[in-house]
Amino acid sequence: MKLQMRTLLSVSLAAALAGCSLAPTYERPDAPIDAAYPTGAAYNAAQVAAPGGRAVADIGWRDFFGDPLLQQLIEQSLANNRDLRVAALNVEAARAQYRIQRADLAPSIGVAGQNSAQRTPADLSPSGQASTSHSYQVGAAMSAWELDLFGRIRSLSEQALESYLALDETRTATQLTLIAEVANAYLTLRADQELLSLTRETLKSQEDSYQLTKQSYDQGLSTALDLSQAEVSLRTAQRNLSQYTRQAAQDRNALVLLVGQPLSPEMTAALDGATTLEDGMLPTALPAGLPSDLLARRPDIRAAEHQLKGANANIGAARAAFFPTISLTGSAGTASASLGGLFEGGSGAWSFVPQITVPIFAGGSLLAGLDLAKVQKNIQVAQYEKAIQTGFREVADALAGRGTLDEQIQAQRLLVDANQRAYDASEQRFRQGIDDYLSVLDSQRSLYSSQQALVDTRLARLSNLVTLYKVLGGGWTERTEANAGLPATPVTPTAPAATAG
Repeated sequence: MKLQMRTLLSVSLAAALAGCSLAPTYERPDAPIDAAYPTGAAYNAAQVAAPGGRAVADIGWRDFFGDPLLQQLIEQSLANNRDLRVAALNVEAARAQYRIQRADLAPSIGVAGQNSAQRTPADLSPSGQASTSHSYQVGAAMSAWELDLFGRIRSLSEQALESYLALDETRTATQLTLIAEVANAYLTLRADQELLSLTRETLKSQEDSYQLTKQSYDQGLSTALDLSQAEVSLRTAQRNLSQYTRQAAQDRNALVLLVGQPLSPEMTAALDGATTLEDGMLPTALPAGLPSDLLARRPDIRAAEHQLKGANANIGAARAAFFPTISLTGSAGTASASLGGLFEGGSGAWSFVPQITVPIFAGGSLLAGLDLAKVQKNIQVAQYEKAIQTGFREVADALAGRGTLDEQIQAQRLLVDANQRAYDASEQRFRQGIDDYLSVLDSQRSLYSSQQALVDTRLARLSNLVTLYKVLGGGWTERTEANAGLPATPVTPTAPAATAG
């Protein structure tokens, strides 16, 4: 009998593990984007090839962001940022959920002991006397194990796996975004501190101009309009000084939030000393590659595809609900009327209760469930396609920035030089008595405005490089891969193994 029981369980287990899947065969949707990135005047200067054909996603963030202080900030943010920590915990939760769902493929077996007592009154007892009977039982029990003949549990397990993989890709996307945010916050702080230094110099010049104009006015050599214009320039510089002081403080606060902990005194001192932007602090040779590379490089696109695969698996579970469900319940052990007789010969006992449930009428809920699963898959298809289109647009925008910002900076530098010459000439003409001081003030304001715009444009160029690095999938690894020149294979997390318990 024991042999028959083991044979039946073995056959049932084999049937469950060999259950077919009713999920549709997955086919990746066609990418709704062009085969190449846009071309034209805005992109000519952006077509730069990197040495060795290295893909941007293979460039480690330490190799891309060479500034030691920025590297420290990124390292601390990866260890302490709360958004990244939550994303990692979500991955762990999804992994546990997958293990729970996968466990349903195997039977749940436990050990149970039971003691029951029953009193029979005298008028119901065959002997005419009241009696009390006892029953003791101990053994292994299997509770309602569903044979997955039509792949319902297998489909649900696959959906849980795809959800886990999608969240793992989301965690990677969160890491890429965090690195880019830290870099941009650091660059913004340095730009605002450079603007703060520029404003201090301008304020000193405006104070001197105001005092000079006031003396000239007191001597009757300048008009009240000259004095008012000089004061306007002075107050504007004072206002800008307060503005950039505030912005620098807010930039520092943003960095602290991203880093996830207070900055050390040494790091604070280093940030205080970073008062200028360095135009060459980031590499510019970032090859865009082909739009098809985004499918393998962008974690947000990979996450969207995992969600699509999960929705595809849900259709299999919805289809399986139309078919019979077979579950097995059984136990094997010993039973006796006395506790001492539990382990005596002949006390063996077992039970086996197979059950089949055939859906006959469900009020249309099964068909509605299948329709819902199909609609949800179509939603995921649209979201996957939107993720691809968004990635394509982000890369194209960043390439347009790289193709034009260098020329814009060059033009802005020439504008600063021209304004500097105009200011020097107007000041000389004023000293020679040819022009009034209003022309000096006008040229001074134009010079200051063009200098501010130059800092902003240089910041835009560096921020654009950070964005291009991010949207091409850079930042998921710390160091550049040794074989980065070879065709890259996307890294897919290994499915967590099922564990007992």
